[in-house]
Amino acid sequence: MLFFVGIKGAGMAALACMMKEIGELVEGSDLDKHFFTEEQLHELHIPIHSFGTYPSDGATIIIGNAFKEDFEDVKHIRQNKTYTVYRYHEFLGKLAKNYVTVALTGSHGKTTTTTMMASILRQYKETAYLIGDGHGHLSKDSVYLAIEADEYRRFFHAYFPKYAVITNVDLDHVDYYKDEADYRQAYEDFAENVSDTLILFGDDPQVRQLRLTKKHLFYGIDPKNDVYAEILEEDTHHTRFNLYYHKEYLGEMTLPFSGRHLVWNALGTITVALLEKIPLPLIQKGLNEFKGASRRFVVETNKDNVYIDDYAHHPTEVSVTIDAAKLRYPTKPLIAIFKPHRVSRLFHFADEFAKALDKADFVYLIDFNAIDDKEVGIDIDITYLQKRCKNASVITEDQAGAIILAQHAPACYLFMSSKDIYILSDALKRYQNS
Repeated sequence: MLFFVGIKGAGMAALACMMKEIGELVEGSDLDKHFFTEEQLHELHIPIHSFGTYPSDGATIIIGNAFKEDFEDVKHIRQNKTYTVYRYHEFLGKLAKNYVTVALTGSHGKTTTTTMMASILRQYKETAYLIGDGHGHLSKDSVYLAIEADEYRRFFHAYFPKYAVITNVDLDHVDYYKDEADYRQAYEDFAENVSDTLILFGDDPQVRQLRLTKKHLFYGIDPKNDVYAEILEEDTHHTRFNLYYHKEYLGEMTLPFSGRHLVWNALGTITVALLEKIPLPLIQKGLNEFKGASRRFVVETNKDNVYIDDYAHHPTEVSVTIDAAKLRYPTKPLIAIFKPHRVSRLFHFADEFAKALDKADFVYLIDFNAIDDKEVGIDIDITYLQKRCKNASVITEDQAGAIILAQHAPACYLFMSSKDIYILSDALKRYQNS
């Protein structure tokens, strides 16, 4: 039996589903509160127990990386010597050795790019995937495996892929990494694990600073890259461009989405596909079938209102997400609702967050409330960011907050957080439908 401690975590839920699909007996434990990742677990009839529940002797345990060694369940498991115990990244690294693995990493865009990669590869050969939005798939016939590789605490060093895509290296996780040099070093060390080719976002000056010894290719919009796009047309829903590889024109491509960051992500996946000699029509078909990742610019409409749910939790992500919303809905007032994660991130990037949020027409902030938000030595609340914004208000995640937001209708409501901000968006939708 495989038992997942923290099974509702996005990566953990995906991995649990993958193992169930190939016939493993899978169970897990977590908090009793609802998480958006539960749907696929329930569909596969995977039992979810409360914390404090343990499997019988001899089980294999996978512990979510959110739970430290002093967590009560982790301590109990470590004391039982009949268990075979892995951390999430350790188990995934072991599994990935069985496939042609593509690891997609970077400060931002990992989930979306992994979803795109899987959509392209499956057009060519049977493809497994593990995506950080809670989705995973694996079959006994899988050839490829596309995985989201998290750089937090250097967890991605457990992976040894054939290819790796690095989307950017903007400093993040400042509770762990000392500075930009330390952060880049983590990627440089990870790069040594790649057996074939590194694919890097060449328009990013930070990426260009990486010291690399392995074979690598750059992608982007700038013609100096090995793979680049000559943009022909961008509108609110499509992007059309000419594709070049080593200065050779390969053909014209059309993406069923807008937003320059999504074009960059697509170019990273296209580069992998070219290396695998996947025909251009199949690459185009895979991109056409890309539907987006869960909690990544997910759009709903109701009458004249638009609701966008996005995982943005870093200033760069917030900035590009606001830009994408303004491009797609230029005639609607943009209401940005942001809930931060980890006080160290907010403390370090407060000015950058404020600058990004100020691009919206109205800004509403939600205070920290997750168990992993607080950190020793940093005593701030959401007003630390509010004071730096030009005109931001703090609201609560309940009907009172929903009523305040509803006053702006009709509008485009952009909810951004790596936490459970969808609780407030659901409250707003219920209120506006009542």
